[in-house]
Amino acid sequence: MLRKLLFAMLLTSMAVSAQIYRTTDEQGNVVFTDTPPAGSGPAETVELQQINTTPAPPTRTAPQAEQQPEEEAAPLSVSIVSPAPETSIPMGPGNFTVDAKVAPGLGSGESLQLYIDSIPWGGPQRETTWALTNIFRGAHDLTVAVINGEGEQLTSSDPTRVFVHRPSVNFRNR
Repeated sequence: MLRKLLFAMLLTSMAVSAQIYRTTDEQGNVVFTDTPPAGSGPAETVELQQINTTPAPPTRTAPQAEQQPEEEAAPLSVSIVSPAPETSIPMGPGNFTVDAKVAPGLGSGESLQLYIDSIPWGGPQRETTWALTNIFRGAHDLTVAVINGEGEQLTSSDPTRVFVHRPSVNFRNR
């Protein structure tokens, strides 16, 4: 521990003093100092290597508003990833999932609204997936809109048409 402390002192004194002396005390401990020892025996001069230094990087000034125009934010866009347009939902209960993609992402207070045949489906949400159940058979146009906190539509996806196939039962009067 003492050697580490002495070594640390040596390193800090290197920047201040150009001359370092090495001596050995009565107990055999090696001592480094920046002043020649008085009467404790012979002192060895320690030659130090040049200290590596690197100049500080140049400081950058903040750009001024009139010098550089502000970058425009990427326009907000939303699209339906699945189902693909003209998809047929196979014979069954009319269950399928709608996945949307928003770029560059939803802002604070913004949410998504799914529309089926221009009618809102469920409430606004921040998730990009809807699990639909029991959708009636026939052709349906799906759109997803980004709405702000006041309920105003900011943008919407292109419509995606899907075809839902479901069994039907015909009852005849006998």
